Amino acid sequence: MVRFLALVALSVSLCGAQQLKILVAGQNEETIADWQSASDKVKLVRVSSDTAMGEIADADAYIGNISPELVQAGKKLRWVQTLSAGVEQVLHKSGSDALANSDIVLTNNQIVQGPEIADHAMALLLAHTRFLPTYLKRQADENWQGRPYTLVELNGKNALVIGMGGIGMQIAIRAWAHGMKVVGVDPEDIPYAPYVEEVVKPDMLDSVIGDADVLFMAAPHTPASHRMIGPDQFERMKQGSYFIAVSRGGTYDLDSLVKALDSQRLAGAGVDVTDPEPLPKGHALWSMDNVIITPHIAGRSDMDRGRMLGIVKSNIKRFAEGQRLYNIVDKRKGY
Repeated sequence: MVRFLALVALSVSLCGAQQLKILVAGQNEETIADWQSASDKVKLVRVSSDTAMGEIADADAYIGNISPELVQAGKKLRWVQTLSAGVEQVLHKSGSDALANSDIVLTNNQIVQGPEIADHAMALLLAHTRFLPTYLKRQADENWQGRPYTLVELNGKNALVIGMGGIGMQIAIRAWAHGMKVVGVDPEDIPYAPYVEEVVKPDMLDSVIGDADVLFMAAPHTPASHRMIGPDQFERMKQGSYFIAVSRGGTYDLDSLVKALDSQRLAGAGVDVTDPEPLPKGHALWSMDNVIITPHIAGRSDMDRGRMLGIVKSNIKRFAEGQRLYNIVDKRKGY
């Protein structure tokens, strides 16, 4: 009887406990219903740009790309979750550092999009080395012409991966599987991985860039990585090498890339990201035969949304239980 009364008391206590209020922007009702099932200790409230300010005052968390105005008005906010891997747009949105300078925990979807972005990076490289654009044009003309045989084998070539996070590591695995020697560049101490020969710090970039047959840009865009591949770095790249960019356009200098391609220093480039975006009409890059451009879609696949939504659902449950969240961003470093 005593145990029964204790259980009743606990049930009443839980029912009477105030739920944590989490605002959700940019998601449909089906997704929100699924996330709500993670815990009955939270209440998810769907908001838009028109309604968010009216709900933010007593909100405990926010899921979406939050504005500086909402950060400042959200006096109870303890957690912000973005669905992207890059966080520069929310950390320094509209020139404001409101979120960066707050005590609010920021989480993102790092690693989640690694597989498809790495697939895309290798696709851009292989399209060049197997001369697929040339053969696609011949296909359109019904032209069965194989010569000249100028195809390139990846086995034994050197790959330089800048940014050894969730994307860079996945690229390294795929490059290694093609028989390439992989060197990484990252400011952090990276655990040993059998598919990476060595990892150097960014201040050692110029000492290794000249050996690379392909440079993969997979670093997040932060003040430290802003245009880290500039005119000097492109000039140091090996004659006939390839440049592949799949993280953020701000990590390399676009004009210097055009110059390196125009001078034939580089054999080719594959870019999914540029700065600015979209790439302006009439820009020189559009008309270059040795360039493949995709419109920032490397992170899209038939699997990515499920993984992204799953991480958020797990974090909602962990937030409700007071546990450490997944993918906490170091706001000082920007990743």
